[in-house]
Amino acid sequence: MIYQHAKKWLKTQQEKATSEGYRFSWFDWFCLWYPPGWLVLFNRHWQHYHSDPDGWNWLEYGLFLFPGGFYLALLNRWLRLGCRSPRQEVDEFNPHYQKAFREEILAPIVKYYFEGELQQTNLLPPQTPVIVAMNHAGMCFPWDFITLGYLLSQAQGWEVQPLANETLFEHPWIMWWLPAKWSQVLGAVRAQRSDFERATAQGKTLLYAPEGLRGPLKGWNQRYQLQKFDVTFMQLSDRYQIPILPVVCIGSESLHPWTINFKKVQRLFKLPFFPISPLMIMLIIFPSMGVWAMKTHLKYFILPVQKVNSVKRLSVTYKQVQKLREELQIQINKLLKHST
Repeated sequence: MIYQHAKKWLKTQQEKATSEGYRFSWFDWFCLWYPPGWLVLFNRHWQHYHSDPDGWNWLEYGLFLFPGGFYLALLNRWLRLGCRSPRQEVDEFNPHYQKAFREEILAPIVKYYFEGELQQTNLLPPQTPVIVAMNHAGMCFPWDFITLGYLLSQAQGWEVQPLANETLFEHPWIMWWLPAKWSQVLGAVRAQRSDFERATAQGKTLLYAPEGLRGPLKGWNQRYQLQKFDVTFMQLSDRYQIPILPVVCIGSESLHPWTINFKKVQRLFKLPFFPISPLMIMLIIFPSMGVWAMKTHLKYFILPVQKVNSVKRLSVTYKQVQKLREELQIQINKLLKHST
């Protein structure tokens, strides 16, 4: 009986907190400007809206903020959970939580930290769905994509879902860093053809990197040199008659500057990339910085919508894709020249 009353009280408190929304406190502002604190910020917001007994607690949050403390926090959480991994309950995209996270957490990050800026908004189509194709760089947590998704939602009211590498869904590091199914609940779609096609068939507005992993893997030296484009997005655009909205991002290379990919370690830990840079020393001392990125000015330039000509032959589709790549490269070169 006592247990049932306690459970009912906890549920009531959770519903009350959810209805009130999440308010930024002085501690949240501290976490925003202190790199190891970003992980605290994301998990605190999640726990405001979700009952998560397997999540991090206040003692562990405090340890995040000290050199090497994350390792003690990880050990404490592992022992607290009975020497097991956090539960991975099945969950799906939640537009209500995406909106709350966007307005309560992403807004100050995009506005004050990344200074996100959307240019040429008059070229945005009034209708959805569209496939938003953008150059991708940074070799870090995909903040260039997340910021663009926020800006498009603000400008057009769209529910934007990015395609994300499988690492953001099920890699052991992500499972310990972030809440269970955090990526799925916020709307990420697995970067697999079947998942991509399913989302496209449902008419969702998707953020897509035509370079795939070749984008962030190109490193600092080739940061604005577009790599080979995949043809999948062009084929699905044709099949479901969904236009392509090209976007050029300037500034994403500074999210994690001066990086090269260490392939041996990448393969050893089954990561999409393993960046080597002076910043990696800090990541070893503060592993909670894994979701952080350097402060930069992210500028996005909207280009005219591309409507794909219906074709059956792969060779013709490939030529269309390469033509789009060349046009984007020209635009990038012009923008870089204008900014210098």
